Amino acid sequence: MRIGLMLGTNPGPDSTIANIIALAQRAESQGFHNLWMANVFGHDAITTMSLVALSTKTIGVGTAVTPSYPRHPSALAQQVITAASASKGRFSLGLGLSHKMVIEDMLGLDYSKPASHMREYLQVLMPLLRGKSVAHRGEQYQVSLQLEVADHQTAPVLLAALGPKMLKLAGSLTDGTTTWMTGPKTLASHIIPSIQAAASEANRPAPRIVAGLPIALTDNIDQARETINKGMEIYGILPSYRSMLDREGAAGPGDVALLGNEKALSARIEQLRDMGVTDFNAFIFPLDSECFERTASFLAKQFC
Repeated sequence: MRIGLMLGTNPGPDSTIANIIALAQRAESQGFHNLWMANVFGHDAITTMSLVALSTKTIGVGTAVTPSYPRHPSALAQQVITAASASKGRFSLGLGLSHKMVIEDMLGLDYSKPASHMREYLQVLMPLLRGKSVAHRGEQYQVSLQLEVADHQTAPVLLAALGPKMLKLAGSLTDGTTTWMTGPKTLASHIIPSIQAAASEANRPAPRIVAGLPIALTDNIDQARETINKGMEIYGILPSYRSMLDREGAAGPGDVALLGNEKALSARIEQLRDMGVTDFNAFIFPLDSECFERTASFLAKQFC
């Protein structure tokens, strides 16, 4: 199982491009396999990860995730091919729908048919990423196009998928899934078997499973859980994540976070590996000023 770090999710002076690149270089020297960046309301994640790739040599880079609605699939294809070329094939696209409150309430776009939107989006995006021409006439997109890039590199596409329709799309049309705030019981009983069945039915290779969860090396689990529940409260409210927490039997984000000493964290990470998670995306929650460093050092020493 590959171990990655989530970068650049917290706004503020520490999330400058220079600091993100420095952190990426440090992570590469520690042996981490991947770096992931969420595309929220700060720097563009694909651009940032392209710059990170140019400043590193071996570490994988990717988004977790880039929302589809604000970007035409042909424009996203160009971005992804550029990032893949800049990284010499080390870039992975995490792609997702985002949420109604963002797409409709903030951006003013139609979020009424998310699954059909994503199906059409992938029908345009995936051939373009593979250097093929597209002649698509659908309800939401009408595209006739082929991209020509001299140093074309392919990039795996990992669809953020939690519900049955999206997991079906992920398994049948993409290279895997990237999840967030989804606990081990739900991964084992719902996410992994659903996407694997869809991939098998479509005669596609075994899908990549990237599981993103908060983590912190700490001796005060109760206080850490309370702090995470407060600091990440929004993830207990957004409907898609709330449904996964309910399926897990979790009251809030702190209940699915990986918390404890080195022995406890090792057991939780090995559990993810044993159930079929191919990549662990570690969001190190800053419980204190030293939490990131001690947790990252533990992960690098034990699993990288």
